[in-house]
Amino acid sequence: MAKLSPIESEFATTEEADAYDAWFRAKIEMAMTSTAPGIPHDQVMAMVQQVIEKHRPR
Repeated sequence: MAKLSPIESEFATTEEADAYDAWFRAKIEMAMTSTAPGIPHDQVMAMVQQVIEKHRPR
């Protein structure tokens, strides 16, 4: 188990980095092969704006 420098990596070990990489690649593959309908850009931007407004300091 090789330790990684916090300056070079957000992971403590190469095993953690490899596990994250495998998980991330699987998520990307799943998204790329999905046949679910996409969400229109305008709808996504409206959803993001709601989140921003919810967390904006009053």
